[in-house]
Amino acid sequence: MSITPLMPVYPRCGVRPVRGDNCHLIDEDGTRYLDFASGIAVNLLGHSHEGLIGAIKEQAETLMHVSNLYGSPQGEALAQQLVDNTFADTVFFTNSGAEAVETAIKTARAYHQHGDPDTKRTEIITFTNAFHGRTMATISASNQEKMHHGFKPLLPGFVYCEFDNLDMAKSLVSERTAGFLVEPIQGEGGIRPASQEFMDGLKVLCDEHDLMLVLDEVQCGVARTGKLYAHEHYGVTPDIVATAKGIGGGFPLGACLATEKAARGMVFGTHGSTYGGNPLAMAAGKAVMDAVANEAFLAEVTEKGERIRTRLEQFIGNYPDLFELVRGKGLMLGIKMKVESRPFFVHLRDNHQLLMVAAGDQTIRVLPPLVIGDDEIEEFFEKLSAGAASYEVPEAA
Repeated sequence: MSITPLMPVYPRCGVRPVRGDNCHLIDEDGTRYLDFASGIAVNLLGHSHEGLIGAIKEQAETLMHVSNLYGSPQGEALAQQLVDNTFADTVFFTNSGAEAVETAIKTARAYHQHGDPDTKRTEIITFTNAFHGRTMATISASNQEKMHHGFKPLLPGFVYCEFDNLDMAKSLVSERTAGFLVEPIQGEGGIRPASQEFMDGLKVLCDEHDLMLVLDEVQCGVARTGKLYAHEHYGVTPDIVATAKGIGGGFPLGACLATEKAARGMVFGTHGSTYGGNPLAMAAGKAVMDAVANEAFLAEVTEKGERIRTRLEQFIGNYPDLFELVRGKGLMLGIKMKVESRPFFVHLRDNHQLLMVAAGDQTIRVLPPLVIGDDEIEEFFEKLSAGAASYEVPEAA
């Protein structure tokens, strides 16, 4: 047998973590890594947060799963917490970000088809270089050919528009348009924040044409940018938001948030999930929300993000041939490089025990746990500086 027991869809590196210690990961051979990847923006409370671990442990000892055939005190409590702290009136819980986006797509279409099954409003306008997940619907919602390869035919009903191009978005609106699906800050696309004009303009188009403004905040949501959700930076109120990653702090959890109006088509029998909203996931989500959904915590994320961004902007000036700019918000930052970013991120990992994440547009992502302290920030800059000083740009093939 030549295939590996784990299906070989990931090019796994040699780092093999077996334990976490706050903002560090420890390999099976004892090597200690500074984790500025956070499981790709998931472990927002680090790897040993007592509140999160305690909540999961207590719930695991009490009740883990019962299915959605029964009432859910745990789900009702977390849903109410999200409703109280966001624009939303109602919540559907999922197990992942892709499922949350799938739910958001269904919710947007159901809004128009509720009471009018023959409506032409079935198309959703999405944006270039977006990443919405790996299911058939979510890869179809992206224009990235590398995710389409091997899985065609794609699902119909998506129209691609250049990201941050409001004029093009306006031109694509038609009698078939159901809404827009957009990341306020593109994550996999290279930590690219949308402009204020673009977000304002999409909202105006939605209001004028009765379209759904659907935001994918799987990566940029849950305090990552210094706001509970990134759209708050823009002062724009969405109709639907897909959230996941940080909301479980490491436990698989996602959610689709919606206004009452937007959710009018999501009635009995239209959607479901065997595991979604299970008591164990709800305990994790509540522990995360208890920790992050307050002004003091969000202010700390903002302050730490501004401090790191300022130092990064000073730092990259020392290496003008290597780095171009810094962008992002809060502790969702990206360093755009003048060379391919992936070899540099590998260099940092393998030679300086600094874990980061590469992204599109020659960008390396800075996604630390939101609980980082001064010591971890200093360690980060020491490792980054040593890595930049010792890096030799690979020769072009």
